[in-house]
Amino acid sequence: MSKINLPEKLLDRLNFIFGQSNAQKILTTFKARQTTFRVNTIKNKRDEVLQILQQKGFKVKRVVWFADAFILENKSQSDLMKTDLFLNGKIYLQSLASMVPVIVLDPKPGEKVLDLTSAPGSKTSQMAMMMGKVGELVANELDKIRFEKLAHNMKLLGVEDDEKDDWDFELVNEDGIKIFEKYSNYFDKVLLDAPCSAEARIDLADRRSYSYWNEKNIKDHAFLQKKLLFSAWTCLKPGGTLVYSTCTFAPEENESQIVWLKEKFGGEMQIEKIEINSLEKSRNLSEWKDIKFDKEINKCCRILPDKYIEGFFVVKIKKAT
Repeated sequence: MSKINLPEKLLDRLNFIFGQSNAQKILTTFKARQTTFRVNTIKNKRDEVLQILQQKGFKVKRVVWFADAFILENKSQSDLMKTDLFLNGKIYLQSLASMVPVIVLDPKPGEKVLDLTSAPGSKTSQMAMMMGKVGELVANELDKIRFEKLAHNMKLLGVEDDEKDDWDFELVNEDGIKIFEKYSNYFDKVLLDAPCSAEARIDLADRRSYSYWNEKNIKDHAFLQKKLLFSAWTCLKPGGTLVYSTCTFAPEENESQIVWLKEKFGGEMQIEKIEINSLEKSRNLSEWKDIKFDKEINKCCRILPDKYIEGFFVVKIKKAT
C-alpha cells in the first residue's frame, strides 16, 4: 500500500475501517468506472428505451437490484450522450451508488418528500419517478450555480410539471441548515445526501481527486453535516423516515453523525436495517477513535466499492409517532 500515491493517514484509516485485505481491494477500485445510467420512466417506457439502444448498437447490462438501472458494456459514454434518448432526458447518466439512497428511502405516490441538498438532481428525479409524479416533492439547493443546473435538469427530465393537479413540485434555493424553520414536522420522508469529503470518488489517475484530502476537511464537513442533520430531522414529521448518505469512508461523517443524532434525539428515533440483495457490504465498525458504537449504529450500511459501484454510506432512520 505504501507504493500508492495517497496520503499515509488516509491509507492507515482505510486499513482500520475495512481491514487490510478489503482496504487493498478498495484501492484497486480508485479509478474510472464503467458508464451507468437510469431509464427515466417519467418520459419513456423502459422496454422502449432498451429497444432503441439495441437498434443503435448499444449493449447494456441490467442491474439486478434496480430494474431501471443499467451498465453500458460497449461504446463510450460520449456515444451515449449523443443519442436523442440522452439529449431528451429519457435516460440519465447516474452512478449506481447514487441510486441507492432513494431506493432505501422508497418514496411513494401521495407522500410529502424533501431532498435537502439536491443538485444536480439525480436523486430528485429518481424520487419523482418512483412517486409517479403524485404527491409533493421539494428540492432544495443553496449554491446558485448548482441550483440553476438542478432547475435545468428538472425541466429536461420532465419532473417540473405545472399541468398536473396531483403533483406539487417545488425548487427551493435556500440554506438547508435553516429550512426547518419553514417546514418543521412536515415531510413524510427526507433525504439528506450530505456534502462530504468524497473519499469514495478518488481516482488515482486524477491527482485533483485526492490532493485536497486532509483530516481538517473531514472535520469541516462533519460540522456542516450535523447542522444539516438537525434541520433534516426537524423537517420530518412523526412517523416519517430519514435517509442520510455520503460518498465518503470517514467515520466522522458517517457513523459518528448518527451517534450524535442519537444522543440528541435517541428517544424519538429508530435505525432500520437496510437490505438490498446483491450489494456487497463491508463489516460494521464497532468503534472509532475511542468511541464505541452500539448495535443500533451497526445497522448503518457501508457499501463496498467494485468496478461498477462507488463506496457509499447509507442509514435509514424512523421518527417515532
